[in-house]
Amino acid sequence: MTGGAQPPRETSLDVIQRELTAFARRARAAAARVHPELPLVSYTLLAHIEERHGCRATDLAAHYLLDKSTVSRQLAGLEKLGFVERRPAPDDHRVQVLHATEAGTKVLATARTNRQAAYQERLKDWSAEDLAHFAAYLLRYNDAGTNDLPDRPSP
Repeated sequence: MTGGAQPPRETSLDVIQRELTAFARRARAAAARVHPELPLVSYTLLAHIEERHGCRATDLAAHYLLDKSTVSRQLAGLEKLGFVERRPAPDDHRVQVLHATEAGTKVLATARTNRQAAYQERLKDWSAEDLAHFAAYLLRYNDAGTNDLPDRPSP
């Protein structure tokens, strides 16, 4: 917009909602390009398992506010692809801990490299100041929802 006039709050909120929806759709599409059988939810769970160096299925369900049956279906797919394996917990062999396999770690590394390249390309014309503002706004936005996701990893 020109002339210094700010759009009404509702208009801005509509734009934000529309653009975040477009962002989420692109993220799902990008996940599918990395591995056609690895939907975004599965990718997210696999990344969480790897970042935590193992976790229980119940931890995933609680962290992402997902139904246990949803997590179970996603994990079954990840296990079938050979990206996740279950191991007994060291302190209680009755508990199964999920771990990323070597193949799972490799697919995540490829995805991270591809995502980094895509962000570099998309944001190549942005100044360091613009990037810092954008990063701060995203952190502020996500921090406002920290009650929804208990322990979001730091950047």
